[in-house]
Amino acid sequence: MTQAYVVRFVGGPLDGRVDSHAKAPDEPKPTVTHVHLHGGPKIVHHYDLRYAVEYGCEYHLRTEGDDAP
Repeated sequence: MTQAYVVRFVGGPLDGRVDSHAKAPDEPKPTVTHVHLHGGPKIVHHYDLRYAVEYGCEYHLRTEGDDAP
């Protein structure tokens, strides 16, 4: 049995979300953009890829002082 490839989100509105995939992608996206539209202005969050030995990879919320990868 193969182990699922797990992607975790850390910080922001997706904090704690865990996505499971049958296999690791050939090239994971370096940045994931989440657009929040619920009942107000559009809010955009960027999550940058970091590898995690235990999980596969994690996307961490980019903070204001961080540079884009």
